[in-house]
Amino acid sequence: MLGTSVIDVQQTATAPDGCAFLVRVTEEGSQTEHRVTLARADYERLTHRAVPPEVLLEKTFEFLLTRERKKAILREFELTVVMHYFPEFETELRRALAS
Repeated sequence: MLGTSVIDVQQTATAPDGCAFLVRVTEEGSQTEHRVTLARADYERLTHRAVPPEVLLEKTFEFLLTRERKKAILREFELTVVMHYFPEFETELRRALAS
């Protein structure tokens, strides 16, 4: 699924405790939009500030798109909710960020 996907991440809001993003996924001529919030503490824990938040979101959607269709991804969620659906998320994310 991911091979033909384009993931566009735009930060839409910033607060002392985190950020909000609009993520657009385009594939096969159609697009979905997803609103994702990211707590600062989660960003720091997951990335140790080694990559910008936008890269974290892009890698998260790459992970999701290998497991489900874009239309199945929640339209609005907090990033760590992914761990509830996919327990391997954090391990796979760290691996993707390291490469």
